[in-house]
Amino acid sequence: MTTIHAERPTAPGRHQAVPPGGARAHPVAVLAVIGAGALAVLGLWWANTPAVTGLGDALTGAGRITGLLAGYAIVVLLALMARVPALERGVGSDRLARWHAMGGRYTVGLAVAHTLLIIWGYAVTDATGLVDETITLNLSYPDVLKATVAVLLLVGVGVISARAVRPRLRYETWFHLHFYTYLAAYLAFGHQLATGAEFQDARLAQAAWYGLYLGVAGLLLWYRFLTPVRQSLKHRLRVAQVVHEGPGIFSVYVTGRRLDRLRAEPGQFFRWRFLNRHLWWSANPYSLSAAPRHDVLRITVKDLGDHSREITRLRPGTRVIAEGPYGAFTPARRKGHKVLLIAGGVGITPLRALFEAIPAAPGDLTLLYRASNPDDLAFRAELEQIAAQRGAALHYSVGPRAEIGEPFTPEVLSGLVPQLPRHDVYVCGPDGMTRDVIAALRAAGVHRRRIHHESFEF
Repeated sequence: MTTIHAERPTAPGRHQAVPPGGARAHPVAVLAVIGAGALAVLGLWWANTPAVTGLGDALTGAGRITGLLAGYAIVVLLALMARVPALERGVGSDRLARWHAMGGRYTVGLAVAHTLLIIWGYAVTDATGLVDETITLNLSYPDVLKATVAVLLLVGVGVISARAVRPRLRYETWFHLHFYTYLAAYLAFGHQLATGAEFQDARLAQAAWYGLYLGVAGLLLWYRFLTPVRQSLKHRLRVAQVVHEGPGIFSVYVTGRRLDRLRAEPGQFFRWRFLNRHLWWSANPYSLSAAPRHDVLRITVKDLGDHSREITRLRPGTRVIAEGPYGAFTPARRKGHKVLLIAGGVGITPLRALFEAIPAAPGDLTLLYRASNPDDLAFRAELEQIAAQRGAALHYSVGPRAEIGEPFTPEVLSGLVPQLPRHDVYVCGPDGMTRDVIAALRAAGVHRRRIHHESFEF
């Protein structure tokens, strides 16, 4: 393993204080609320089902349960992705995205199960064939045809999100196709109230269902659409300059007014929409690569495709809309005094900001930076200057694995970082590297609650 060490000075340096964040929702509390809502939905079915007799009733009852849960689940999915600041800061965008992906599979399964069970149950009750019952339900019952389209849309979104399909799509294509989930929720809503036995002559249940859907719609409208435009007008964000940092790596400096009121923290990211003719239609996530200042925000982009390549060609003065800040990969996650940052490739961007600003005494902060060759080390001069100012340790692991071996093993990490189990560890890099590092940290005795990581998979 080729390692370069920055000298650890004895005198502390000054660093920028971390700005205070806003309210943070605890993940356990969020899951408890979601679970309580699911129980309430089941209670709604129970209260409106005095008895179940025969196969037809059993199938129809199961169809009603899965339908209610699917209607509830799709609202939960939309709420998780509504960009609510308390969720973003407390739970974190990375975890919310995982919950959303897992919940999406359940939602599609529930919606399909509801459709099949209802058709089967009605067919048994009416003593008709499945095809005839399907035609009757879609053509004779109010809003059922729209609900069928909604199920097909959900299945389509589920297919493009599958692990075998997702990597083949551009981020922008995958992102915009997910807006069909909104259409699916809208198309299915009328069917739920028009044909759902739980809502017939039940004004309180109808009001609660309306409140749930309209409340989440309000969150989506406010945080995903109106807030970014409002922030852009308020802070007047513009590109100041684009700076070459290394092979295919560029930093974009964005200036504006009173940017401290955004309450951004080191380690967070925004979704950036640059208003030129090539990029205005897409908002992509990029982390802050320097601690936020009252007049400047900086992101760093690697040329990995058409969108990122166009960003490197931005001209000064280009207007910017920034959604955020998002993410819980911040100093607030720290449990103790000692901090270890482990970066791989472009994963250095949020860790560069944390290296600058996370509170730590001299000798308590370490950064390990993995790169395939020396030219890929972005911010090298900046990192070494920060290390010197803060009394931090800086280690580079440079070279192909075939030559240097495994760069992150329990033995290597323990040898580089004394008292490793007492450190809070922030990890950011490619998924494969992140998995290997987390496994090595656990084997070296670091408690899982002290390991904080962020994925670049969206």
